[in-house]
Amino acid sequence: MDFAGFAEDIRKNGWQLYGAEAYENGALAWRFGDTEEARHPIYSATKTVTALAVGLAAEEGKLRLSDCVLDHLPEDAVRSMEDAQRAAYRHITLRRLLTMSVAGYPFRPEGESWLRFSLGVRLPDAETPRFEYSNIPAYLAGVVAAHAVGEDLYAYLDRRLFAPLGIVRPPCARCPEGYFYGATGLELTVNELSRLGRLIYQGGVWEGRRIVPEGWIREMCSVQQMNREGGYGYFLWIYRSGCSMNGKWGQKCYILPREGKLITFLSHLEEGSDAVRESMERHLLAEQAKNL
Repeated sequence: MDFAGFAEDIRKNGWQLYGAEAYENGALAWRFGDTEEARHPIYSATKTVTALAVGLAAEEGKLRLSDCVLDHLPEDAVRSMEDAQRAAYRHITLRRLLTMSVAGYPFRPEGESWLRFSLGVRLPDAETPRFEYSNIPAYLAGVVAAHAVGEDLYAYLDRRLFAPLGIVRPPCARCPEGYFYGATGLELTVNELSRLGRLIYQGGVWEGRRIVPEGWIREMCSVQQMNREGGYGYFLWIYRSGCSMNGKWGQKCYILPREGKLITFLSHLEEGSDAVRESMERHLLAEQAKNL
């Protein structure tokens, strides 16, 4: 991997890239900038954390992906829905949320009750799975998981995921009702995002300890719903032979077990994040590109 070339592109273009790490065959091969001190928003990469929470809850037998979303939501919120809305939601399973295959949601929930807002959105064709990206599926999946495990989801994640990985109480966002947002709002260092990526890379094992079921990791990283970008897993984007965690302004973790590589960087690029990706691919994945 041409680390010097990638670093030179970062400097030459003045990209606001806070830090980067690259791993080869599980070992840290290169770091750039601040990777361990400052935490930054990871935006939609938070969704992957929610998918891991759902996998942990499924392992405990608290829920199934075939479950209707309404089966794990507060009774008062379900009762307040119009009859037509409840009927439409009977087609919405947890799997549909994890794969972004519910069409009709606006980009984000709003108002004083995000849960009631989300459940009140008219879904034009609830029966038909179709990829459409929104924050609402991840928010609802987080609420479902919280009620399934009977615990605040952040507390559950802290106990089951963050603490075992050595990630100490990362800041998060919550909705007006107090639920862990699930779609965005988590803040991590570059190294902490790499830890989540490495957990996935290693099939759910961390330092010899099984954290997440191997089967769940395999499903997360496989095409579950096709889209224009080449496929989507469980709140993970399919990327080349692996997958990636993506935030909206250049928060990335590329997980490529078959190639023996993992690359993470955090940046703030309202424009130009594609240029960083292209430079990364040119300098760090050029050998893989020849074989694809």
